[in-house]
Amino acid sequence: MAKLISKTYGEALFELAVEEEKTDAMLEEIEGIKQILLENQDYLKFLNHPRISVEEKVSTTENIFTGKIDKQLIGFLGIVINKGRCDSLMEILQYFLDRVKEFKGIGVAYVTTPYELKEDKKEAICKKLLATTSYKEMEMHYDVKAELLGGMQIRIGDRVVDSSIQTKLNQLQKDLLKIQI
Repeated sequence: MAKLISKTYGEALFELAVEEEKTDAMLEEIEGIKQILLENQDYLKFLNHPRISVEEKVSTTENIFTGKIDKQLIGFLGIVINKGRCDSLMEILQYFLDRVKEFKGIGVAYVTTPYELKEDKKEAICKKLLATTSYKEMEMHYDVKAELLGGMQIRIGDRVVDSSIQTKLNQLQKDLLKIQI
C-alpha cells in the first residue's frame, strides 16, 4: 500500500515538474526538503502526530518553507498533509528523486566490497557500468562489508550482480547439502 501511495503522489509531482519544465529545480529543492526532514526528525513526528490539527500542520509547513522553495511544492506538501499521507512523505520524495534521475538518464549504483576501494578502481567500475547500461551518468554509492571476504555486490534499481566470495561459499554449502551419500 505504501509503495502505491508513494508512486501515485511521486508520479503526480514528477508529471508537474516535466510539464512546467522544472525538473532540475524541483530535483534540487526535493533533495533539500528530504535532507531537512532527515535532520529534523521532530518535524516528521509533528506531521504524523494524531492530536495536532491538519490546519496547524499545513500552517507550520507553509511558515517553514515559504520563500525557500517553489509555491507549487508548498502546495504539494499541503495536499500530502491534508490527505493524511505524512507517514509516506519520505517515500514520496524518494520516488520523485528516483523518477527524475531515471528521466535524465542517471543510474544509481550501490557497490559493496569487503574493503575500501581506491579512486582508480571506483572510476573503472563507474566506466564499466556506463558501458554496460543505457545510462548517461552514474551516481555511485560505495559501502564496505568485511563479511563479503572478496569480490563485490552491485545493485542498480532492482537488479543485483553478486560476485562476492561469501555468496559463492553459501551456494557451495547449499549444493553440498543436497548431495546424498
